[in-house]
Amino acid sequence: MRVVFADARRSGRLDLEAVEMATRSAMHRAGSTALQHLLAIPSDAPREVPCACGARARYHEARGKHLVTALGRVMIERPYYLCPRCHQGQIPRDGELDVVGTQYSPAVRRMMALVGSESSFEHGCEQLEVLAAVEVTAKAVERQAEAIGEDLAQREQVEIRRAVQLELPVVIGPQIPVLYLEMDGTGVPMVTAETKGRVGKNPGEPARTREAKIGCVFTQTTTDEEGRPVRDEGSTTYTGAIETAEEFGQRLYTEAWNRGWSRAEKKAVLADGAVWIWNLADQHFPGAIQIVDIFHARQHVWELAAKLFAGDEDARKRWAGKLERRLDDGKIEQVVKTLREFPAPTAELARILSNEADYFERNAERMRYPKFRAQGLFVGSGVIEAGCKTVIGVRLKGSGMFWTVRGANAIIALRCARLSARFEDYWASRSKTA
Repeated sequence: MRVVFADARRSGRLDLEAVEMATRSAMHRAGSTALQHLLAIPSDAPREVPCACGARARYHEARGKHLVTALGRVMIERPYYLCPRCHQGQIPRDGELDVVGTQYSPAVRRMMALVGSESSFEHGCEQLEVLAAVEVTAKAVERQAEAIGEDLAQREQVEIRRAVQLELPVVIGPQIPVLYLEMDGTGVPMVTAETKGRVGKNPGEPARTREAKIGCVFTQTTTDEEGRPVRDEGSTTYTGAIETAEEFGQRLYTEAWNRGWSRAEKKAVLADGAVWIWNLADQHFPGAIQIVDIFHARQHVWELAAKLFAGDEDARKRWAGKLERRLDDGKIEQVVKTLREFPAPTAELARILSNEADYFERNAERMRYPKFRAQGLFVGSGVIEAGCKTVIGVRLKGSGMFWTVRGANAIIALRCARLSARFEDYWASRSKTA
């Protein structure tokens, strides 16, 4: 500080940033000194504490510990107790301060989780140093972010097990006009060990990704002046993991129940045409309105037209446009008839036409778009499409990123908690538990 002000007097110019940073450093030093005094062993510290074996552990000595805090590094001393019966030692003070097995304070671990969930661990390390003057390694950010994400995931599994055992409490609250579920899958780049023996998308190539299944729940109360549905602001929550469809179904059911599934007057499942999605919808959400995303359905039409009319752009547009209008009108039987009667020039195109006809026929009742629109419902799954990018893409698909299933699931749990506005509640409850 003195050097900064001396330079200002000599030059006649004030470097405001230098003054700000010097002042922050001085305040941190003062704060760390105060914190160290605050955390000193109290004079009335007990001489004995209960031991897990049932005996009483006795005060043995004071033990020091370095902590990285939001105010800088501090050295604290804590009473160490030793049991004369089982000879096990314990330091209760670490539990009180929530620093068991770690050199990072709760505030610093929270920061590490936040930056680790937002960008690469290296970038998070830089952010902490520049923005908070907290110096940690990228590896430390990785370990703490993943540890907190794993704790979140474990808590989710407790809830899911309760749901499977039908022990979830009924969530009390007002009636919900419309509650939506959307789900999808997206690939996450994996380290080689996690894809061993798995088949890739292209024949003969090994898999390089594992599918993360993502679900979201949101509500709708109103429509706009033109009768189009309006998603309730701030109502979207996310859940997901790299797991089997069966496990994911239980996960999404738990999320839906906690969001008020039992209180919804109208329930809708909106997704693409993947078979596993509709199997889950039938199993876990019977009675819900099922809607195939209209944009996925249109995409099927246009991609098929590109194969059938590869050298004729005008014919492609006419044919696809005609089928798209029938699709938008909910006349799926006419779409299926057109596909089944189309004179395929090759065996391969005949196979593709048959598969596409089966797709539309299988999902016919999920494509009655005029009926859905008349009820003021969404017919596009844009929320989960954006969710795949927001939850997974921007964090887990960066250049050069490769994950283990364990690490990816930890970060997914952390991002879902943050994007669902649940992280602060989790952290507060965690602190109370500690």
